[in-house]
Amino acid sequence: MIQVLDFLSENILSVYLLLFTVFLGFELISKVPTVLHTPLMSGANAISGIVMVGSIIFLRMADPQDYLSLAIGTLAMIMAVINIVGGFAVTNRMLSMFKKKNK
Repeated sequence: MIQVLDFLSENILSVYLLLFTVFLGFELISKVPTVLHTPLMSGANAISGIVMVGSIIFLRMADPQDYLSLAIGTLAMIMAVINIVGGFAVTNRMLSMFKKKNK
């Protein structure tokens, strides 16, 4: 518990930034029409790629004994991979709708 409080106090600006981006992302996505969600998913793949690079850098800089940082970095990496794979799957499905069907 003390490690969590130390981590939060050392990274309070990052915590505020995370909360702000979660709130901003929710507000922006909730205002987007349903028709535009699929094209936005393919754009989100680039953002997830940046999250993936950031999580790799975060994990490389983390102390091997700091299990909280390692867990957060690993969780970020797993969530980025899920988002990237899901985004490409949705984009592939969307693009397959525009291909000519063989008769």
